[in-house]
Amino acid sequence: MTKPVIEVESLAKSFGDNKVLKDITEKVEPGQVIVVIGPSGGGKSTFIRCLNLLETPTAGKVAFEGQDLTTLDQKSVNKLREKMGMVFQGFNLFPNMTVLENIKLAPMKVKSVDDAAATKRAHELLKRVGLDDHADSFPSSLSGGQAQRVAIARALAMDPKVMLFDEPTSALDPEMVGEVLNIMQELAKDGMTMVVVTHEMGFAKEVADRIWFMADGYIQENNTPDQFFAHPETDRAKDFLSKILM
Repeated sequence: MTKPVIEVESLAKSFGDNKVLKDITEKVEPGQVIVVIGPSGGGKSTFIRCLNLLETPTAGKVAFEGQDLTTLDQKSVNKLREKMGMVFQGFNLFPNMTVLENIKLAPMKVKSVDDAAATKRAHELLKRVGLDDHADSFPSSLSGGQAQRVAIARALAMDPKVMLFDEPTSALDPEMVGEVLNIMQELAKDGMTMVVVTHEMGFAKEVADRIWFMADGYIQENNTPDQFFAHPETDRAKDFLSKILM
């Protein structure tokens, strides 16, 4: 039997007196696409940032490939983070570097990949996200959708085992959302393990293996998209679904 890629046990996170996450226990299996949805302020972004220790949990355990990240020193955490690609709302590209240089940087610096190999891989990834013709452009010349596709290519350059997405389309103009979701859909088809925080219900319905509905600091439902959208079990989920456009 395969082991979960990520296991979360009794996870809690507080900021001062504000308890943002309250006792979450879940796991992510290899190749699964987990989509985390729920009302704003429910703890979704904090939760996904705890998965690679960008936020340090107040209590509980976060294991990646069997290793509890909360027990490791910073160097060991950084090593494991190499296997966890992360894409944020903001694109976080280095403005003084070309698109190509942005993608090459981490493999060369962190993995000591040589320039020729890093360049070849960067071009392959740019082709994959439909932007190889922008290799020599600077981020300031890109649209939001293009910048986010470059950010995805940059995360993939480290050959991660899992990709974490924190509302990757929320900063984009509506007409640019589709181009980013299409790339994510292709990654899912290729078997990439993904945890995605999003408000895009169409993507959640079509691509997710499991929906984790999060509100008030808890994962209140864990179900298939068909079950969740057709037959939500909790009043909180019913209320949420009644207020969104499907």
